[in-house]
Amino acid sequence: MRSVTSNEDFRLLLWRRVRQYAVPLPMIESATARRAIGDWVGACAAAHVDVGVNLRAVARSHGRELAGHIRADLRHLAPDLLRWHLPRVAPDGLLRPGLTISLARYDTADCYDAVHLVARTPPAWADAGQRISLALWNCGAAGPDRHPHPRPHRRFRLDLHRHLWDSRRVGELRQRSESPTQHSHCGPVVAQGLVPPGCAVHRWPAEATLLLGADGLTDGAVEVRLGGRRGLVLDRVPAGDDAGPPAMTITTARPRDGHSKLPVLPDAATWTLPDLELLRAGLIDAALLHPLVASTLVPGHRPDRGSPIRSRPGHPRSVECRGALHRIGLVDGALAPLDHDPVEIRREELLAALTGTPVPCLQAIGEAHRHPECLSDIRERLDHGDLAGALAAVEGLLGPDAVIPRGALQDELETAALRQIDHGLYRAGLAGLGPATVRPRRADPRRDLRDHPRHATTR
Repeated sequence: MRSVTSNEDFRLLLWRRVRQYAVPLPMIESATARRAIGDWVGACAAAHVDVGVNLRAVARSHGRELAGHIRADLRHLAPDLLRWHLPRVAPDGLLRPGLTISLARYDTADCYDAVHLVARTPPAWADAGQRISLALWNCGAAGPDRHPHPRPHRRFRLDLHRHLWDSRRVGELRQRSESPTQHSHCGPVVAQGLVPPGCAVHRWPAEATLLLGADGLTDGAVEVRLGGRRGLVLDRVPAGDDAGPPAMTITTARPRDGHSKLPVLPDAATWTLPDLELLRAGLIDAALLHPLVASTLVPGHRPDRGSPIRSRPGHPRSVECRGALHRIGLVDGALAPLDHDPVEIRREELLAALTGTPVPCLQAIGEAHRHPECLSDIRERLDHGDLAGALAAVEGLLGPDAVIPRGALQDELETAALRQIDHGLYRAGLAGLGPATVRPRRADPRRDLRDHPRHATTR
């Protein structure tokens, strides 16, 4: 196993958190079941994907043939797999905000430009629930578009990586992420100090060839963007008499100025697949991967029907109370002390109401309601849009009938609800370019709520 640098270690730990919380197992199971019976709209709903594609309107404006191609792609779209592979940003591993990502391109004779099936992420101020939307885009379309960046991004595109969302082509995942030893013909493209860890340098020549071919080019240079205004320019090197794709060589190492006219290597081709790196580093087990990814990267793996992520809270816990070890657990749907009689509990509650200090058992219950030990787990689920998982964790810890008093837990739940309102206003087009006041997920001065965060994760 290769060594892991400190920066790479941070990146891999971030991706491990993303894999744990961003696409929960119940979402995957529900979306897969609906897709299996041909209900692509239901699969999108299960994966928190809003559908803005009107196939009847497409048939009227562009013809039935194009509408048929789009319908076939939507029927094989795995929206949970799409969510799994979308680009994310630090420090929380949330979806990169304000993106329009091309999933498929359809050339038509009656359009100024090709029609694109695109996936969009909302701006950061409206990203509650981490919802994604599907739409159609072409540059000649009339009418306003409420998204801050409606044009497909040149760097973040999946039309050349359909295996990251199309269930028919998932088998290509292993081939498109093979190890460098299987691509010794790629040529000397690594320049000392220019390529950061985690880059899929061994795949750049083949991926650049695909990119140039998709743009109708047979030769030329390709820009590789590495984040943080870092970039490289690769030139095509003929393969000579040897069979196989041509190599690429680094000819220029320069900072990105944002005005390059060169084709941009897609982000999914620039970096090694995070799941592959996590497996190599021993930071994740195949059971925690998306089933379609696990079946491809780990041949012979059989998915476990149980969730390896969800714990089983609610068991009695021990508290040191007045020199003895007492238990607290769920009684009639709420957390309660198990080793105190009701009369004593009533007396201690009255004492607490009169600003006295109750017994340690009641103190532990109050602390659990205000600031539970698994608050970080609940917060992660809320941030990634897994409201059902967050509420299940709260119910498992405190019981379904628990009344949550004022404290950190209630603040987190209220903030999540208020941010849902912001997202609803954005979807309805009632919030303009942004809300009057941005509601942060938590009191964290380090959080950057711009549409283009400074700190972005790398694949």
